[in-house]
Amino acid sequence: MGNAKNLAFWAILILLLVTLFSVFQDGSPAGGGASMSYTQFLDRVEQGDISSVVIDGETVSGRASNGERFQTIQPNDGTLMEALRAAGVDVRVEPQERGGLLSTLGFWLPMLIIFGIWIFFLNRMQGGGRGAMGFGKSRAKLLTERTGKVTFDDVAGIDEAKEELEEIVEFLRDPQKYSRLGGKIPKGALLVGPPGTGKTLLARAIAGEAGVPFFTISGSDFVEMFVGVGASRVRDMFEQAKKNAPCIVFIDEIDAVGRHRGVGYGGGNDEREQTLNQLLVEMDGFEANEGVILIAATNRPDVLDPALLRPGRFDRQVTVPNPDVGGREKILAVHARKVPLAPNVDLKVIARGTPGFSGADLANLVNEAALTAARADKRLVTMEDFERAKDKVMMGAERRSLIMTEDEKKLTAYHEAGHAIVGMNVPDHDPIHKATIIPRGRALGLVLSLPERDHLSISYRKYKSKIAMAMGGKVAEELTFGPDNVTSGATSDIQQVSKIARAMVTQFGMSEKLGNVDYADQRDSFLGVYGGQVSISTDTQRAIEEEVKSLIDEGYETAKRILTEKHDEFVRLAEGLLEYETLTGDEIRKVIAGEKLDRSDDSGLPPAAPGDGGRTAVPKAGKPKRGGGLGDGGMEPQPN
Repeated sequence: MGNAKNLAFWAILILLLVTLFSVFQDGSPAGGGASMSYTQFLDRVEQGDISSVVIDGETVSGRASNGERFQTIQPNDGTLMEALRAAGVDVRVEPQERGGLLSTLGFWLPMLIIFGIWIFFLNRMQGGGRGAMGFGKSRAKLLTERTGKVTFDDVAGIDEAKEELEEIVEFLRDPQKYSRLGGKIPKGALLVGPPGTGKTLLARAIAGEAGVPFFTISGSDFVEMFVGVGASRVRDMFEQAKKNAPCIVFIDEIDAVGRHRGVGYGGGNDEREQTLNQLLVEMDGFEANEGVILIAATNRPDVLDPALLRPGRFDRQVTVPNPDVGGREKILAVHARKVPLAPNVDLKVIARGTPGFSGADLANLVNEAALTAARADKRLVTMEDFERAKDKVMMGAERRSLIMTEDEKKLTAYHEAGHAIVGMNVPDHDPIHKATIIPRGRALGLVLSLPERDHLSISYRKYKSKIAMAMGGKVAEELTFGPDNVTSGATSDIQQVSKIARAMVTQFGMSEKLGNVDYADQRDSFLGVYGGQVSISTDTQRAIEEEVKSLIDEGYETAKRILTEKHDEFVRLAEGLLEYETLTGDEIRKVIAGEKLDRSDDSGLPPAAPGDGGRTAVPKAGKPKRGGGLGDGGMEPQPN
């Protein structure tokens, strides 16, 4: 549609230019001609060298006796006609009205064309919108989903949030049910949650269920390069909404326009702040907005202005969290509707193996499994395909093209074996799900530990166990190859333990020496909470560093003790990794016990994880989340 409009504009512009050229080409009956001075013209008239002239106002054009065309301008002296009649020249006079029209066209048409081109480029700069002069109009789109309609049946895993919004839909359908008891329709609902949890999907489901007009817009669509445009768009959006009441207005990523006021440049005259002020007034000002419900979504509620969050504007704040194990199973079932599944696919096992996954992550997992099956020319998606997809999503794609020497493979195998053995022998750690020395993503090897259930909180003992496991890789290198041959492969491990230990000391109150005080600033926040800058003394900073180092040293000594005591198991596991490259949890236990593995029917993928253990995946490596692990003990490649 946009391309058709552009082509039409340029076609009209070219047509106008052609018309203008034709008018001036044909507007002079004598066809123009060479310019001649008035004195030369009079001399040639006296000589009888002029055969005919056309007088058009001040312009005199004509033809000489030899056929030459000429043109000149006459002064207002009144003697020209007498001279022409005396010389027997054929004289024709054009009416003045026609000349005035041509003169007007000649003056205004180029200006109109230039103005039209300016409007066109202004329109493009404003992103299309509603025309060039409509950049102050709202860009909210009226959603009409005739195809691909989304309802609450398509939303799973967030039942509490769904119930909150189902009540709003019911109010729109039957307002008398609530109004007869004095209830008022909520003015706004704010959907809060991490990225990918289904906030926008919920809004689309409301549109599909409510059966009322549904306007959708992004927060960034309000703010423009011109001051006052955002506020104008807010006014226009609410005017449209009032005309279509009862209706729903959905603003996605409202933090783009709803941030705290007074924290940027420009003070209260800042364009974004003016837009926010207008939004506050429209939501709960002197004029009532009966029947207009505002729903907004954000993953940064901490940066929103307090005036935006008060009751009367956003009456409800609906949390849309990452789903639990039951919610993940329901989400997988929704996304697997259009995927032909093999009989051996158990969505419950997959759900238990993906803690910390959002709805978008699970949708991506199902899609990756379908693509994996399609690459193998299968007609059904099997459990093996889901295992492959899960490994790819959680650990990265295999890099089998990366050529490693035998020494590098051996180093990686012992490094990962150290992680696994320590993880299996610390007091409180998640079960080991898989170990591999096949490079994936940025890591040369990985040990993946999977919790048996979703963790809502993590204990002091579990954090210490995580530190010990992470240090197991470096300790294994020292014990096997000597301190002089330790590599930089433990870089990621050291970063992880430093972050965990610092969070234990500065945020979680797990240090007796420093007590229950929050010493973390916004740059070091383990939980991703952006607070204010914390000012601490030099002595306190020194105490923090000593406590952090003490926790890491304790984990290092624990790992060294375990690998020394379990040296035979450690070596057997490392040799098993060198032989098989990838081992699952059950296979790791068999290798440690000295049993031989049966890989006669090996298809290149280790057997799927058993469903009875409930070994579920931690959040993605290096992405700290509350209740999840911090990485997988991967060994990073050395810098070039």
